[in-house]
Amino acid sequence: MEEPESESPIYRHGEPKGFEPASGESSIEEISEHIEKHIGEIHMVFHELISDKVHIDIHWVKPTKERPFHTLVTSGMSDRPMNTPEGMDDYCFAELSICLPEWWQVSQEDFEDEKNYWPVRWLKILARFPHEYDTWLGYGHTIPNGDPAQPFTENTRLNTMLLLPTVVFSEEFHQLHTANKVINFYTLIPLYTEEVNLKMKKGVEALYDGFDKIRLSDILDIHRENSVKPKRFGWF
Repeated sequence: MEEPESESPIYRHGEPKGFEPASGESSIEEISEHIEKHIGEIHMVFHELISDKVHIDIHWVKPTKERPFHTLVTSGMSDRPMNTPEGMDDYCFAELSICLPEWWQVSQEDFEDEKNYWPVRWLKILARFPHEYDTWLGYGHTIPNGDPAQPFTENTRLNTMLLLPTVVFSEEFHQLHTANKVINFYTLIPLYTEEVNLKMKKGVEALYDGFDKIRLSDILDIHRENSVKPKRFGWF
């Protein structure tokens, strides 16, 4: 682990665990009810055919007049507890979401094009990540697309995922209390390199003023303004 200037440590993980059949305590029914209560009717669930460690499904809520964007939410990440630090037992179960603009192409056929599929790919990557590396994910964590980070796809410069509580849904969506666990829901916010650098130097809260200025929300915008202006060198 490397210690940058801020309180945001950099973890470098080794090789993932080998293949393990999916196992754990499924909460798919409770999660489905939670989604429909706080977001809307689930139009479709994209099921995995082959699952490693945990079985990850993607629940799709279509756009509505009140919420004109697609919402994708995982279930299965919380089947197993994550390896959280001591004293953080209430954060060892999590699920993830991402919101896509209304024009985004969402179907099995559309997902054959990586330009459409990469948000789904990253939901699956991150939902499985803590179980592959015996670690955890939570508020303010950032995960780059490679080292050094590369754009998620050729039509954007966004290259790193940040986990935050949602701002487009009510606070009641942030947590689900079941009979046996507390599940925390985080939305994925893609970042630019400059934003990641600021976060690693000064902490995730240092991003919030810039986010407010550009009115950043959960809804993905692959060409959004960079909240941290890139430094320019030279006289002009």
